[in-house]
Amino acid sequence: MPELILPLCHARFLPKHEWSAVGNLRSDNLLRKAFFETAAPCTADLVLVLEIVMGIGLLVGARLARKGRFRQHAWCQSTIVVLNLAVVAVMMIPSFRVHVLPRVPAKLGKAYYALATTHAAFGTMTEIAGLYILLSAGTSVLPEKLRITKYKLWMRSVLVLWWVVLLLGVATYTRWHVPHLFRK
Repeated sequence: MPELILPLCHARFLPKHEWSAVGNLRSDNLLRKAFFETAAPCTADLVLVLEIVMGIGLLVGARLARKGRFRQHAWCQSTIVVLNLAVVAVMMIPSFRVHVLPRVPAKLGKAYYALATTHAAFGTMTEIAGLYILLSAGTSVLPEKLRITKYKLWMRSVLVLWWVVLLLGVATYTRWHVPHLFRK
């Protein structure tokens, strides 16, 4: 692969052997046999699996709250929100900055960029809301005036938003890393 061709779907810090076949070099024979047998590098597969596990973990945490096990609920949800923040900071933001942001708004009409941008926008709002709940419910960092009073509404809304973002993430992963679904 020539040095000047940087695939559109991965951050620059990925090793060359993990670069995807998506972009200028679309070909089924270039697809790497991976966990999902897509053109995705192992890191993208790992992020997808982590995000799905975190989404399921949030459902488990919600179930803990319904059972009245609030300490376990708090630990479960807090751990997931902080872990997701790390995944976003280490994997998603660098990829978005390199491959999507320079082409916004000019290319927003294309699904490749529109999905990633929508996922990033909703994901940012959802992560901030999750961090706000964590700080409001789990600490005394925020002043009393800024704390949540209707926990159930906030938590349920963020859980629904999280799953919307997760589904947008799956759609983005599919669009970026399963090229044979989108051939003309």
